Amino acid sequence: MAAQAQSSRPNIVLILADDLGWKDASFNGGTTPTPNIDRIAAEGTRFNQFYATPLCTPSRSSLMTGRNPVRYGLVYSVIRPWSPYGVPADEHMLPETLKTMGYQTAMVGKWHLGHAHRRMFPNARGFDHFYGCVNAEIDYFEHTKQGGLDWQRNGKAVRESGYATDLLAAEAVRVIRERKKSQPLFLYAAFTAVHAPLQAPPELLAKYTNIQSKPKQAMAAMVDSLDQAVGRILEIIDREAMAHDTLLLFLSDNGGAAASVNLPYRAGKLTVFEGGIRVPCLMRWPGKIRPGSSVDQIMSVLDLLPTLAKAAGGKPGSLKPLDGIDLLDQVTGALPVRRNPLFWACKRNETQDYQYAVRVDDWKLVRQVFAGKPSPPDLLFDLAHDPFEKTDLAAQNPERVVSLGAELDLWKSFHPAAEIQSSMTPHPGWIPPKDYAQAPDYDS
Repeated sequence: MAAQAQSSRPNIVLILADDLGWKDASFNGGTTPTPNIDRIAAEGTRFNQFYATPLCTPSRSSLMTGRNPVRYGLVYSVIRPWSPYGVPADEHMLPETLKTMGYQTAMVGKWHLGHAHRRMFPNARGFDHFYGCVNAEIDYFEHTKQGGLDWQRNGKAVRESGYATDLLAAEAVRVIRERKKSQPLFLYAAFTAVHAPLQAPPELLAKYTNIQSKPKQAMAAMVDSLDQAVGRILEIIDREAMAHDTLLLFLSDNGGAAASVNLPYRAGKLTVFEGGIRVPCLMRWPGKIRPGSSVDQIMSVLDLLPTLAKAAGGKPGSLKPLDGIDLLDQVTGALPVRRNPLFWACKRNETQDYQYAVRVDDWKLVRQVFAGKPSPPDLLFDLAHDPFEKTDLAAQNPERVVSLGAELDLWKSFHPAAEIQSSMTPHPGWIPPKDYAQAPDYDS
């Protein structure tokens, strides 16, 4: 009976790339070969309409909680090294749900959901094991953020040499190899690649000397490194003979930045246009998902918690209502269903300019608010016929603009009254810690 129970609960390996653009991987037409990522597409399914958010923290919090980050004040920007806040302690997270279902839980990589005290660390939010960094944009070789060491294993600093992507891949392999065979495994491998700084090992840079642009050369090398890391995870899964009992998910946390390619979609990271929020996403689950298939269902990172909980044979443990919905049937071949509206927002890093968007069925409204000058009229797109957002249909559909605008305003109103904003610059007197793992205890 025990073996039968475990077989009904697949291992779950969730690989999250950072800032990977729609067309950075070769399965989507990219010029850098990504045979390992492509293998997941060939052996599983690709999602044609999968959404994240315009930037890192909101996507990761959406994934972990199944709740839109506007509800707890993390929708507009990211958590900076000097930010005293994180995902509130009363927000339930995906690993907590899976732990109650008997999973061993491990995270490898970038957290970015709060680090000001230890109550915010992954080990306090449902993960049995954590190895990686708590900030974004760390140095790939020095493992530092603004001079402070940001590399730890379960709350203790780790000083080691090596390229971050390689080290994270090695830890993911170790976690899989040393897992308890009597329990299903949830592994969240959140790579820092291909987020800035654009750094890559010399031997990989040498493979792309034909690319004249230094940023794009570095990006190609970083994509290559990420693909090799994915290959190491696939290899250990095969070696451990666990592929048929493993649901493997690969996606990006938002659209790509300047050196990435988001075409054919409009714009990229830090925008609510499709290039900033429609991300590459793949899932492999042998026996459940038809190889080489695709999913047309409109889906979001918000849906991963309820969908993965269902795949594991249970339900989300959240006490608060979720914005994500269970779409397991659609992932495994059922026809698309109508879903609840999706809402996005972001603030430009350097300014007080804001962007908002809401999607209801195939219609999407985009609102831009510029500081110190009049804002332009709302834009309206019919994504069923214009997924690249080339034609604004607002003038022809005034009633739809009004109704979608009301939906957008409703979502904006969910933001906590205590505005949480993240500054690009630290407050006067802030000094980077020498070791980010040395955060105070919650009650100290």
